Amino acid sequence: MIVPSRELTPDDFELIEFAREIVDANSDGDIGAHTMGAAVRGVDGKMYGGINVYHFTGGPCAELVALGHARASGARELSTIVAVGDSGRGPVGPCGRDRQVLFDYHPGIRVLLPSPDGVRSVRIEDLMPLAVHANRAQVLNRLRKNRQARSEPLSPTARVCR
Repeated sequence: MIVPSRELTPDDFELIEFAREIVDANSDGDIGAHTMGAAVRGVDGKMYGGINVYHFTGGPCAELVALGHARASGARELSTIVAVGDSGRGPVGPCGRDRQVLFDYHPGIRVLLPSPDGVRSVRIEDLMPLAVHANRAQVLNRLRKNRQARSEPLSPTARVCR
């Protein structure tokens, strides 16, 4: 399968550099952790960054932290996202969970990632050709159900970390 892509723009190179600066300044590389930095650009051109919070039990990917930073700063429409590895690894494609989140919340976003032709810009829809798209109402409904479940009284035998 051929994934349509385009060459990088000057804005794309600027976003990659922003993510690289974030990961270089905040890497946990000296302890062997897999550190990633990410940057996302709003449609207004403003950039937001994030870094993963590595933990052996898991943790948020840098892309999700950058999305949260953008959202907390008021950005609702995003145009481009990139993740960059520490130790000079350069751009890295998003994991499956991140792709699904991007697909559901920002279906028009472009992702900068390595390809056989070098780093390219790809629409998230083209990375998820057969994905089931959860529309905004479905996502909000799931969030409401989760919130409601957390507010219900727990049974005496339930163990929950909060």
